[in-house]
Amino acid sequence: MSELNKLKVWDPLVRVFHWTLVLAFFVAFITEEDFLDIHVFAGYLILLLLVIRVVWGFVGTHYARFSEFVYRPTVVMQFVKDTLALKAKRYIGHNPAGGAMIIALMVSLVITGFTGLLVYAAAEHAGPLVGWFTSKGGFWAEAWEEVHEFFANFTMFLVVVHVIGVLLESLVHGENLVTAMITGFKSRHSRSD
Repeated sequence: MSELNKLKVWDPLVRVFHWTLVLAFFVAFITEEDFLDIHVFAGYLILLLLVIRVVWGFVGTHYARFSEFVYRPTVVMQFVKDTLALKAKRYIGHNPAGGAMIIALMVSLVITGFTGLLVYAAAEHAGPLVGWFTSKGGFWAEAWEEVHEFFANFTMFLVVVHVIGVLLESLVHGENLVTAMITGFKSRHSRSD
């Protein structure tokens, strides 16, 4: 791609956030209770990253702002239909389905992280929410563990759907979206333009 054809889309904060979140989530997902200290650290890192990204979604660069990629559900559904028909419009920033996926992933990760804090407090009597529980273990530890595991697995499901969507969108428009999220650059024009 020539320098004249390049367009800066993803700023360094978005790219570092994305790949650090990927790494932290997989570390947390793989370690579970087997390596609790690593699991907890990865969970804290995920929650910190999400706070930073939410702030950046309001004050960040153009393509990082929520106002740039959050669409009405009808627009998202039409985009998905068009994509499956291999005729979706190309977006320089996140497309409507990508924007919806970002919100879904962020909500699922917040719930996973918060319930993780509740499990840590109830089961281990540790962490910032420990004051909410008077004793260690018991019903609440098991209940929050079930919710935590459900949302961790649901987040993994969303990740798989996200990766499939990225690959499909890359195919439809003839551009490598993974490379774009590494370099920050996309082509001004795609194969489908």
